[in-house]
Amino acid sequence: MAVACSHLDEILDPPPRAEGCEECLAMGGHWLHLRRCMACGHIGCCDSSPNKHASKHARTIAHPIVQSFEPGEDWLWCYVDEVGFEIPELAPSPAHP
Repeated sequence: MAVACSHLDEILDPPPRAEGCEECLAMGGHWLHLRRCMACGHIGCCDSSPNKHASKHARTIAHPIVQSFEPGEDWLWCYVDEVGFEIPELAPSPAHP
């Protein structure tokens, strides 16, 4: 089955830049779930979190794809195409995070 995301060429698979939401850590905020930007490694909080830093990063920096940064999850989401998908070779290692 083909992935309905037109931004796959923007996946660089960088290492995570933090172990928690970068902006929440800086401001003393909290989050529910974390997302890793697949272009630069930014770690931001999900849209169920109070500050929604992952989607703000995607809109501001124009990095469309994030991967769940939660243990046992390896799905990706494209904010532009509004589609979720998985790419097995991008699954995190068992030690992550």
